[in-house]
Amino acid sequence: MPPAKKRTRTYDPAKIRTAVLAQFGNVREAVGTLTPEQSALPTRLGDWRVRDLAAHIGMALGAVVRLLDEPAPPKQDGVLLDWPHAIGADAPDIADHARELAERNPDLAAHLAEVEQRFTAHLAELPGTRTLATSAGALSLDDYLVTRTVELVVHTDDLNAAVPGLDIPYDRQALAACTRLLADTLAAKAPGGSTEVRIPPYAVVQCVEGPRHTRGTPPNVVETDPLTWIRLATGRMTWKDALDEAKVSASGERADLGGLLPLLT
Repeated sequence: MPPAKKRTRTYDPAKIRTAVLAQFGNVREAVGTLTPEQSALPTRLGDWRVRDLAAHIGMALGAVVRLLDEPAPPKQDGVLLDWPHAIGADAPDIADHARELAERNPDLAAHLAEVEQRFTAHLAELPGTRTLATSAGALSLDDYLVTRTVELVVHTDDLNAAVPGLDIPYDRQALAACTRLLADTLAAKAPGGSTEVRIPPYAVVQCVEGPRHTRGTPPNVVETDPLTWIRLATGRMTWKDALDEAKVSASGERADLGGLLPLLT
């Protein structure tokens, strides 16, 4: 019997747009409370300071505005799961641009408010089928907005880690979409059905080559919470540390995901 065909996950475009704006708004409000001393704090992202990170978060929506201002590709030739594998090549340019933005915009809360305003105006004018020339190929606006949930949730976590007591909340829909996209990225990187990865309440995927289970409890199970999964997938936490700190449970001989992580760098 041939293996079951995997279904491509779909996202509700209206919910994604709402989630992106909600999470960006959470960050914008928190950035407005930062003191100069807090803005100068280091982050876990190399030599970036909090102010550089805040400017970079603005780029999550600024990139949409920039791409919408460019000519639309004639047709979509990329898929959503192409994006996680394509972003690494852009990292050096992204870091330089974030620092430049932070230097040019000392009032980062005002800068983020301006970015949000331009983003909202562009979204009101264009359908979700409009194509964008991204580093992952031509994607629809609706698909590209799903990637914005990853950028926003991951960097919200970076800000919370950098500034004691900041505690920016996570929009539930944004957290869910981010978790699901990264889970599907793992399943695409290590296709198979021998290991079940559970990230309640948002995602369950099967991956890793080997015997496929058909009913009952699978022999290889990994389970963790959404934020731990996101940290593992993006290299903010190592597999070993997650196990040592009991942030993840893994049972079965094919439940070691250490060699597959991180998914984004």
